[in-house]
Amino acid sequence: MAEMPPATVEVSAAVVHALLRDQRPDLAGLPLVRVANGWDNATFRLGDDLAVRLPRRGEAVPLILHEQRYLPGIASRSPVPVPVPVHAGRPTSDFPWPWSIVRWVPGTAAVDAGPADRAAAADGLAGFLKSLHVPADARVPVNPVRGVRLLNRSAVVLERLGDRERYPQAAELEALWAHACATPAWDGPAMMLHGDLHPANILLAADGSLAGVIDFGDVGAGDPAVDLAAGWLMFDAGARQRFIGAFGSPAGSSVDRDTWTRARGWALVLSTAMLSNSDDNSRMFSVGEFGVRQVLAG
Repeated sequence: MAEMPPATVEVSAAVVHALLRDQRPDLAGLPLVRVANGWDNATFRLGDDLAVRLPRRGEAVPLILHEQRYLPGIASRSPVPVPVPVHAGRPTSDFPWPWSIVRWVPGTAAVDAGPADRAAAADGLAGFLKSLHVPADARVPVNPVRGVRLLNRSAVVLERLGDRERYPQAAELEALWAHACATPAWDGPAMMLHGDLHPANILLAADGSLAGVIDFGDVGAGDPAVDLAAGWLMFDAGARQRFIGAFGSPAGSSVDRDTWTRARGWALVLSTAMLSNSDDNSRMFSVGEFGVRQVLAG
């Protein structure tokens, strides 16, 4: 069974309360409820308007620091709310790493809505990505597994597809992957990236429109195709065409055909990562299954 990475430090509500009493006693009396325990971070809702994010393994520590550094700039451009840090927490004897208090972003995770109920978010998600994808400052880090050349991810993708029981369509997926890898690489400036844009990190309003985007731990610089892969992870074929069309007509689009081809390749990278490593997480497993179906659909 392939499972999520284990936590190095299990973060309890008692630990979070201790951190708040030590560093933000003005917030220590607010209700605290765990809302997520992801691959990298644990998240607790704090009162109505805030959340606490803490790394659950050492590899995630730089991700918290990247969020603290880059989210304020992203928020200033974004048409929808993002979890802007309001406090950069320090390590203590109770917890060994940096942590954050961020603005709570209300909404329903798209992973908990059916594909038909996500369609109304297509235009909003395109608008968010157009605001996000600006040339990155030279100091913005390059994530070694997101937004890089697709060939850099080929070994791990082909290894996953070697599990023929899990991927009965492996031969077709391998052909699609080869085509994506043969597409010219991104030759523009390194762009600001979310890096982990999938339905668990995309929030919907009651009417299905985009309410917000969360979990910027993989924020970095590189090929914007990695974020455009959300078109396959999030939408069925009809809504995906609407999403792609929101970037402009074929003659005047801000995204060229090669970038969309690489985006489909990135959708395969991300879908297989979730499908191969989430046997203990049904929500993420479902994202991987859906993404693989959509990659095959075109």
